[in-house]
Amino acid sequence: MATIKDIANRLGVSVSTVSKGLNGASDISDELRQMVLDTAVEMGYATKKSKKEENRKLCIFIENMDYETNNQFGYEIVLGFKQNAFRHKWDVTVVPVTPSFQLAEKYDTYMLKNGYCGAFLLGFALHDEWMKQLETTTMPTVLFDNHIKKNPNVCYIGTDNYEGIDIAIDHLYTLGHKKIAFLNGSLHSMVSEQRQEAYYQSMKAHGLEIKESLTAYGYYVADSAKYHVPTFLGEGATAILCGNDLIASGVITECQLRGFRVPEDISVIGFDDIPISSMLEPPLTTVHQERGELGKCAYVILNSLIHHISISKTLIRPQLIERESTARCQAPIVTKGLLSKQE
Repeated sequence: MATIKDIANRLGVSVSTVSKGLNGASDISDELRQMVLDTAVEMGYATKKSKKEENRKLCIFIENMDYETNNQFGYEIVLGFKQNAFRHKWDVTVVPVTPSFQLAEKYDTYMLKNGYCGAFLLGFALHDEWMKQLETTTMPTVLFDNHIKKNPNVCYIGTDNYEGIDIAIDHLYTLGHKKIAFLNGSLHSMVSEQRQEAYYQSMKAHGLEIKESLTAYGYYVADSAKYHVPTFLGEGATAILCGNDLIASGVITECQLRGFRVPEDISVIGFDDIPISSMLEPPLTTVHQERGELGKCAYVILNSLIHHISISKTLIRPQLIERESTARCQAPIVTKGLLSKQE
């Protein structure tokens, strides 16, 4: 493992200058401090203070995910991680990040200069700057719903999307639905890509026709529904599977605005089982993610990585929660491009 002297020799500066750079001293330039940090990371240096029992620090970086109140998707994940970490005497800092933050701060150097031993990343997109840097990071890192290949320092944790989508379609199939539409979440998301592929696979496995007019990418918000529900209804869909519960809430609203009853005329099913799911009208059938357990497992994995136990991925099994938004399929007819139920 590299020493301060090794870094000084590489840069052609004094040991004291390297020490100042590593410890955030104010009497060297920002440019030199960054050069010291970048070189330290490159050479695999770890500060002594990061190894001390009294300086056990972990970080949760969050982008594009709400987590501050108990009705938001990320809340239980963050809580589960913190609970497990605190039991083992780790301090946890939550740092919201943006694309501009990632451009201004290199991942490894940010971790090093702040004394973090490992990190848990939530809500990151495939095209984010830090995702590229994670391909070569030496920092123990756990990614929620993202995967970095061939780096033993990075692990992916999530729910099995393939199984989740399959149990949703199987539920609709047993209710007699054959024209099942799928309103997915955002592009440039590994989760969206997996759920789209899972939809195709499950429809094929159930012997159901796949129509591109019955599939669409939107965003993981309720507002996505108004752009796609009219097309789905016009194409004769009898059920709409949604990329998450927020999308499903919008789908229910849009169907009702157009005179379609849920579930008598059309069934709707979500994914996640966030708290609002049971409070919708009708209450939403959905695929449940054990978000608290995801957070707790993320800590266990990160602790393993810190102790040089390399883990590639961990998937938690989903569970179907049946409520009142799905029902047995009624034979539809097409009238003026929209579905009407048989008189």
